[in-house]
Amino acid sequence: MLHRRVRINVHFLSYYGDYAGSLLPADSATSSQTVLGQAQLATSHDEAMKTARSIVDSAAFNVRRFLGRRELHEPYERLRAEVKSAAAREELMAAEGNFRRSAWEVLDTQLPEWLQLAGRHRRPPSNAGNAVISYINGLVYARVLSVLRLTPLHTGVAFLHSSTERHRHSLALDLAELFKPLFAERILLRLAGRSQLKPQHFDTDAHEAMLSDSGRKLIIQTVRDELGATISHRTLKRKVSYDELMYLDALALTRRCLEGEAYKPFRVWW
Repeated sequence: MLHRRVRINVHFLSYYGDYAGSLLPADSATSSQTVLGQAQLATSHDEAMKTARSIVDSAAFNVRRFLGRRELHEPYERLRAEVKSAAAREELMAAEGNFRRSAWEVLDTQLPEWLQLAGRHRRPPSNAGNAVISYINGLVYARVLSVLRLTPLHTGVAFLHSSTERHRHSLALDLAELFKPLFAERILLRLAGRSQLKPQHFDTDAHEAMLSDSGRKLIIQTVRDELGATISHRTLKRKVSYDELMYLDALALTRRCLEGEAYKPFRVWW
């Protein structure tokens, strides 16, 4: 009897929903030619900044699309100006942080009081809304990491986040920024709007909050359903799943590293 080998990535989230680690198959699709090209781009200040700028801009564009084009118009224009003039990754991260703070304020105006973030607090999440965002972000990061393992790219060589940080797949952090708004903020708003999230979905005390078992099951099933949702792709002229959008973005970055083709990060078009 022939046995087909199945490569399964296993990801672990911490007690509070942050990414904690992975068990990954020893073999991967990584190729030396791609990694060399990727490393050359990542170590070239101008090329790395060009890619990092496009990631920050596109991620903010996606946040604005889901939380309010009018409400976030001015913060987005400020971010674009800051991104254009930034000379280092740290300046890009600072610009992104400023924009995100404006975005979270807008998000709170669309949530019931008990789910409002009141600022972003991660370790540990300070309230129910933060707990949901952290958990979904962890799931998105893990899924992006799995997708990257299907490409020749090296997950430790990044453009926006530091490639020297140990025990982190920095490239997954880069690409996850693009897709977090498609899942985290959007799903939180939907579940809140439909009154699907209940206090019993959380374990809370005066200083922290986490999803209960029933809350995690609800979030995992919702994210799984979203990964399978489809949209008509403007270029491919066929329907693609949200999961495939991640893979297509990783392939676009692969072509940038191998063939020098311009990389245009994922932007919501619907």
